[in-house]
Amino acid sequence: MFILGSGSPRRLELLAQLGLTPDAVRPPDIDETPLPAELPRRYCERITAAKLAAVEAGPEDVVLCADTTVAVGRRVLGKAADAAEAADFLRLISGRRHKVVTCVSVRRGGAEWHRTSVSSVRLKRLSDEEVAGYLATGDWQGKAGAYAIQGPAAAFVTWIEGSHSGIVGLPLHETANLLQQAGVRLWT
Repeated sequence: MFILGSGSPRRLELLAQLGLTPDAVRPPDIDETPLPAELPRRYCERITAAKLAAVEAGPEDVVLCADTTVAVGRRVLGKAADAAEAADFLRLISGRRHKVVTCVSVRRGGAEWHRTSVSSVRLKRLSDEEVAGYLATGDWQGKAGAYAIQGPAAAFVTWIEGSHSGIVGLPLHETANLLQQAGVRLWT
C-alpha cells in the first residue's frame, strides 16, 4: 500500500505526474511550531521526520511525507494565521530573494530515505494595491510564506533557481528517486 502523509491537494497533483495515486491519504496531526533559534532547513527536516513517524502503516507499506517552508535569512515563514500576517509576510519577501525549503521523507518498514530541496525565489517589489488584491483572492491561506507559485502569485515571481515542483511542495526528482529506492514503480 502507498500512503501519502499529507492533506495537500498540490502534492496529490504532483504525484500524479509520476503516475502515482496513493492508496490512502493520512495527514498527520503534529505540532509545527518552530523551536527557538531553529534554522529553516533544520526546522523543515524535523517537521517532515515527525510527520513520517506519526503516520501509521504496515511493515510493507510505503509512506511519503513532505514539508515546505519559506525562509528569509534565518526566519521561518510558515502558514499565515490571518490576512494581516499574510500581508506582513508578503511585504517582507517583496522585492527580495528568499528560500523555499522542501523536505521529502519515505518509509518502508524500518528503512527511511530523506532528501531536502532548497530553491531560491525572487518576487517583484509589490505595491500595497497588489498585496491587497492578492490577499482578496484567498490564495494565501494554508500556504507557507502566504503565497503559492502555481497560483495568482505567479505574476509576482521574477526569478527562481532550483526545483519548481519543490517550490510547489514536492520536488519530483528527489521524490521519484526516494520512491524507487523504496521499491515503488513509477508510471505503471
